[in-house]
Amino acid sequence: MATTGTSWKLADHPKLPKGKTIAVVVLDGWGEASPDKYNCIHVAETPTMDSLKTTAPDRWRLVRAHGTAVGLPTEDDMGNSEVGHNALGAGRIFAQGAKLVDLALASGKIYEDEGFSYIKESFANNTLHLIGLMSDGGVHSRLDQLQLLLKGASERGAKRIRVHVLTDGRDVVDGTSVGFAETLEKDLAELRGKGIDAQVASSGGRMYVTMDRYENDWEVVKRGWDAQVLGEAPHKFKNVVEGIKKLREAPNANDQYLPPFVIVDDNGKPVGPIMDGDAVVTFNFRADRMTMLAQALEYEKFDKFDRVRFPKIRYAGMLQYDGELKLPNHYLVSPPLIERTSGEYLVNNGIRTFACSETVKFGHVTFFWNGNRSGYFNKELEEYVEIPSDSGITFNVQPKMKALEIGEKARDAILSRKFDQVRVNIPNGDMVGHTGDIEATVVACKAADQAVKMILDAIEQVGGIYVVTADHGNAEDMVKRNKKGEPLVDKDGKVQIQTSHTLQPVSNNIKRRKSRLCRVR
Repeated sequence: MATTGTSWKLADHPKLPKGKTIAVVVLDGWGEASPDKYNCIHVAETPTMDSLKTTAPDRWRLVRAHGTAVGLPTEDDMGNSEVGHNALGAGRIFAQGAKLVDLALASGKIYEDEGFSYIKESFANNTLHLIGLMSDGGVHSRLDQLQLLLKGASERGAKRIRVHVLTDGRDVVDGTSVGFAETLEKDLAELRGKGIDAQVASSGGRMYVTMDRYENDWEVVKRGWDAQVLGEAPHKFKNVVEGIKKLREAPNANDQYLPPFVIVDDNGKPVGPIMDGDAVVTFNFRADRMTMLAQALEYEKFDKFDRVRFPKIRYAGMLQYDGELKLPNHYLVSPPLIERTSGEYLVNNGIRTFACSETVKFGHVTFFWNGNRSGYFNKELEEYVEIPSDSGITFNVQPKMKALEIGEKARDAILSRKFDQVRVNIPNGDMVGHTGDIEATVVACKAADQAVKMILDAIEQVGGIYVVTADHGNAEDMVKRNKKGEPLVDKDGKVQIQTSHTLQPVSNNIKRRKSRLCRVR
């Protein structure tokens, strides 16, 4: 909460009336693109969303949800759910994680602040471990930032470095992990030529190893812990390039879901388990898929899985992933300071709010919406509802996810008339889109549209106002394309499926609904 004395007075809207229930619907991964068979939103039956465009074109607008429009460094940076919900919740643009890290690395400030000084204490006699996503997607991490951090740490006293990389295939094309690994191995070889003992120590696919979020499946984190800390994994290889290539030979192998493996020496001994006295940096700048690992690395009291041993380390995140929980306690780059968010304004004006999504996106309508802050601003005026996501399966198996349940919760909250604002995130377009399963994504988009209809029908019953928008694109374009916009094909003539977010704009729809009761009268 901001300091006492802040003015929270809000001017009346010039057109929309006061005292009306407002529904804010964020369709995750729902962009606008040219219609074709790879545009799952176009292919799906979405009569509700279609009607918003066709029946009220004057209230239907396209807005950018990537690049500088949401605080990211360049127009080539895809938007993501974190920055999208930060911008939606704050109503303003803030420099985001990637940009903050870029500035800190370019200026050298990253090496002057407390976080780096803290981990540097381990350099003389112990190992520096770097854990994170090996990718140039720019959503969770960037390879060039890892390269600069390796260079900077080695120049400032790190003598023994171990890198624990997670393969992507989600924010970038599947299969690119091999090239990233080759680039990284070249840099590490150059460091070894300068007398630095630098190696990759472990790896695995991001969706199967380490990078779970919102406590959906702690087994994902445990697999990473076993490889990174204990040096134990079902597969062992002499180097990371060999490991990735070998594991990708399996039927239906995908970078996202590669099993964990460790790198071993000539005697079969793992080269880099995390030990007492070591320094550890998680180099992802995005918070949501590092927070669970951060808890395991930092909390002495921890019961999510058996860690076997809890090394006494100096741990820092690239950023602080949760400002409210102070997690981690040490970090290399200060996170964006987002105050005076819409949620904070609402509670300070006595406005009652309701927020809901399922587990995989619950943090987006709460934590990210509220400026990277956990918990309530005022529990007496706010209610947050989390619907448990399916676990143990990929999202294309149950593509409807919990869309209808979210719609029902929002409908009931609206009709209860207990809340002035009801906001939801409907995750289907993004989470199923990330699987690359076009048929399932079509089903996902239809379910999302059905959830929107529930909410808008409820708003019509109470004569309220709706805002329907999205945080970034995904489901509207499921293939990689050339500069002419034509789908790319691989050497076998198969279309290259795209699992990442897009640079497409998203729609924004705002309208007041007249009450059915009023019309009857």
